[in-house]
Amino acid sequence: MKSYPDKLSRSQHKFLQNLFPDGDSGFTKGELLSCGVDASRKHAKPLALVKPSSVQQVSELLAWAQKERMPIYPRARATNKVGGCVPVKKGVVVSMLGMDSIIDIDAQDFVAVVQPGVITADLQKGVEAKGLFYPPDPASLKISTIGGNIATCAGGMRAVKYGVTRDYVLGLEAVLPGGEVINTGGRTHKNVVGLDLTRLMVGSAGTLGLITKATLKLLPLPETSASMLIGFKDLSGCLKGAGAVFGCGILPTAMELMDHNTLKALEMHSDVPWSGDTGGLLLLKIDGSQESVTTDLHQIEKALLSVTTTFIEKGSGDQQERLWELRRVISPAAFNLAPDKQGEDVAVPRGKVAQAIEEYHEIGRKLGVIVLCFGHLGDGNIHVSVMYDKSASGQSDSALKAKKAIFEKTLALGGTLSGEHGIGLTKADYVGMQLGKTELKLMSGIKAIFDPHNIMNPGKGV
Repeated sequence: MKSYPDKLSRSQHKFLQNLFPDGDSGFTKGELLSCGVDASRKHAKPLALVKPSSVQQVSELLAWAQKERMPIYPRARATNKVGGCVPVKKGVVVSMLGMDSIIDIDAQDFVAVVQPGVITADLQKGVEAKGLFYPPDPASLKISTIGGNIATCAGGMRAVKYGVTRDYVLGLEAVLPGGEVINTGGRTHKNVVGLDLTRLMVGSAGTLGLITKATLKLLPLPETSASMLIGFKDLSGCLKGAGAVFGCGILPTAMELMDHNTLKALEMHSDVPWSGDTGGLLLLKIDGSQESVTTDLHQIEKALLSVTTTFIEKGSGDQQERLWELRRVISPAAFNLAPDKQGEDVAVPRGKVAQAIEEYHEIGRKLGVIVLCFGHLGDGNIHVSVMYDKSASGQSDSALKAKKAIFEKTLALGGTLSGEHGIGLTKADYVGMQLGKTELKLMSGIKAIFDPHNIMNPGKGV
């Protein structure tokens, strides 16, 4: 088992302070406590916090860290929900928020070159001002960073039509343990020379190296978009409605599902537009030219005549935001149902979504916890929240049993333990349920080549 420093020596403290002067390093209790937690609510206290502003600083840091066998924990806005940046082996937290420049937006190459600390929404505004489009849109886009999105291969609601973060990363500059700087890929939209190191880095959750620059693929900005919030009596109606939409030959930009427990949580959190007999929702978005969007809306409305709906609300332009805000506040709204949560993001084949959700609900009923399901119906990525009260006798055990049962059911249906959040701390003990010994051995071997002393985000599953 690897042995890591338990505290900083005087020389280690001095090295970090000299490399990161003028407030760019932190050692006080308050600074360390604040950078030891992420959206998973898990926490560990690191030995130091540093804030690089250049690739040269990162290179010097990782050369030193390898020599000292010092754990390194890359961090941005900590929106990760699985404990992906929690410093469980102490070490040094590296905040990338100071490297936040949009270096280039090129309308001829259809690329943007950015540093990892750029906020996703800021990049989207920047490229849209030039008539371009960066599609990945995690729910946290207003606060999460490009570096964090790349580290986790963030998905988002537009993934149905446009794919996920890995589909838009053309090239990376990254620093490896030992301080060596590598450049993978580039500005070309096709590249098959050698192994695809860019895709290997995307989604590696800071376990292979530290990303310092990214070259991203852009698309032409669609002329317009429109959204529809559609109510149904139950989950079965939602699935029939989704089938009707796909059946009319239209691929929505986004297709989100919300079950009856999600609706209950939202009703306790916000003013909602649906009627009392609504037991499930679909939220759709389409985009394209003004003419095509108008035509597609008409086609969808016509297709929905074949199913029973409880209400339909449409929005275009800025009017759509009120509909999508309901989707974005689900996670905080869920705590209206219970004070504690085991939040998972499984994915199943699209044809198995209805069966999966019904069986997840049944698991909750048997174990006496609330199971809330919502998410990306268009690609089978379901966010499953087990809501419980850990102060009540037996509830914590029931929640963990529900989590494992949900994972078992997901895998039995041909699914995966994570569609977009990754493994981190919260799923590390379950990876062996999905991956075999040979696959795990191969992954460990790749990790060892990049990071022979296991200093990059140790203690995590990838």
